[in-house]
Amino acid sequence: MAPSTRTTKPDAICLAAVDLAREAAVETAGEMGVGEYLGHHADAERVLSHFFACPHPAYRGWRWSVTVARASRAKVVTLDEVVLLPAEGALLAQEWLPWADRIQPGDVTPGLLMPTPAEDPRLEPGYTGGERAADTDPAEATQARAVVAELGLGRERVLSRTGRDEAAERWLAGDGGPENPMSKQAPGPCETCGFFLRLQGGMGVLFGACGNAFSPSDGRVVSVDHGCGAHSSVPPLEPAEELPPPVWETIEWDEPVSLFD
Repeated sequence: MAPSTRTTKPDAICLAAVDLAREAAVETAGEMGVGEYLGHHADAERVLSHFFACPHPAYRGWRWSVTVARASRAKVVTLDEVVLLPAEGALLAQEWLPWADRIQPGDVTPGLLMPTPAEDPRLEPGYTGGERAADTDPAEATQARAVVAELGLGRERVLSRTGRDEAAERWLAGDGGPENPMSKQAPGPCETCGFFLRLQGGMGVLFGACGNAFSPSDGRVVSVDHGCGAHSSVPPLEPAEELPPPVWETIEWDEPVSLFD
């Protein structure tokens, strides 16, 4: 059996204090103004809130709430509080999000620092070499460090598998991927273009950079199956048929023609 809910009956004296509530709302609102009376709500025994519309354009859907109360056996009411509350359809601020969750790609501007979490899943420790063991051949250690530097691992942290996968998915879904009108109308894919600069490492299987100054993707990462109209295989335009040189009439004299005849 569902529990019964008890409805508080409005106190008659508190209910009649509409004028007192409006005066309090007007005093608090100031230049924001107080609109029409919207009704009331019995908050508790001998406690009631009166509602008035807020006509200010910046607070559309908000309303003034004036709470009055009456002591037992008292003949007058006491003003408790005046507040501005949002009603249904009110303009509210967006839900607060931490800065780390609110930042979006492209928000980093000159002078702005974007901290990287210590446990960022996109990164993993890189090979920094550390201290060389006493029994290690110096020549072998130097060669190993050279190989590490060539592979791009001579850094404190490098991209993890997760970081590479996320970057690949983002690049494929972006403007440099294959699924866009530019690629579908291109004469050929980027992997067959002479301006295509393939990336090193595993990412080079799918991606490279464009080196054509006339391409909209110049200097950007593109997928091997991306394409544009600036492909190196596009043949040059055939020269138009040359017109014969003009011939000047030097024998007969043309009669002048008036524009007003």
